[in-house]
Amino acid sequence: MGEELSWTRIGERVRESRSAAGLSQQALADRVGLERSMISKLEKGDRRIDAVELTRIARALDYPLSHFLHPVPEVVSRRAAIADSSEVGDSAAARSAYRTEALLSEWLRDVRQLIRAGVLHPEPIRRCPGRVTDAEQAGQAARWLRGELELGEEPIDSVADVCERAGQFVTVIPLPSDGASLVDGEVAVAVVGARQDPGRRRSTAAHELGHLVLGDEFSSDLGVHASREEREQVVEAFAAEFLLPRSRVQAVAEEDDAQARRHALVRLAAVYRVSWSLAVAQLRRTGMVDSDELRALRVRRPTDVEFRDALGWKPQPDLASVRVPPRYASAVMAALRAEQITPVRAVELMRGQVSIEELTEEAAD
Repeated sequence: MGEELSWTRIGERVRESRSAAGLSQQALADRVGLERSMISKLEKGDRRIDAVELTRIARALDYPLSHFLHPVPEVVSRRAAIADSSEVGDSAAARSAYRTEALLSEWLRDVRQLIRAGVLHPEPIRRCPGRVTDAEQAGQAARWLRGELELGEEPIDSVADVCERAGQFVTVIPLPSDGASLVDGEVAVAVVGARQDPGRRRSTAAHELGHLVLGDEFSSDLGVHASREEREQVVEAFAAEFLLPRSRVQAVAEEDDAQARRHALVRLAAVYRVSWSLAVAQLRRTGMVDSDELRALRVRRPTDVEFRDALGWKPQPDLASVRVPPRYASAVMAALRAEQITPVRAVELMRGQVSIEELTEEAAD
């Protein structure tokens, strides 16, 4: 991970990042105060620039400086929306995929920095021991993982903590996509888009965990015979069962009438802190509610007031305010106290979850 790119590759990275941002060479030159010809030469690898200029380019394109200095990690598996075109700027999907992977790689570098510092110790990656080829087996894998982590059928208080215990570090950051994940050797990381509501963030985190847990069996046994959409549906089934066990939804389906079932499902979705679409999907998987009622439930989404009232108006933060997992956060603090990182770097590593003032006060205690 310490390898640095050549000037030619740095130039290529600038070109890719500029294309991903939808900027022309002239537009980038105007932003950083350089001649367009200088940008052109840089992208071709014909011109070197100093650290100040590269920092200005990084800020103008809204990427970390490390994105231009280090290669993308070689990964065992990845789930980012890679477009078919080889040119980054060819489509919105390609631009979104490029930025998502860049931020995912940055998160991996941050995790590895703390591991190298000796303050962060990843849990072994959990892999489902059986073959997973359909949604039913995905549900069984989710129940297996709940058993491994001693979660029973209770609501998951912190998805970030559970992912960390399963061997995957997840962070919530601004992304152009819902989420992505990768495995690099013994380290697994995932990013979740901050633009989603908290329920969807939890679903996305569980989805990325599903890609990790289903692992090679998922990739080889299912991937050879199924489309990407079918593979994603299997992982969605894992995520839904992991967050909201179907056995708990069964009681909802047994309520006397549609209104009672909706009220019970609202409360269940609130208690388990899942999105309404996930709750309805789990109700559908029980096979006990007809399609007309399910359609009506999808249309009549609960209001925030209904959800909060179902919880007795108690705040439920999790991924709403928490941006990094707990052991990772503790590792950042340990590195700060040991003066292995500066307070400014600690704020960067914490993804804005705390301020420089808070960290400076903490370090002084």
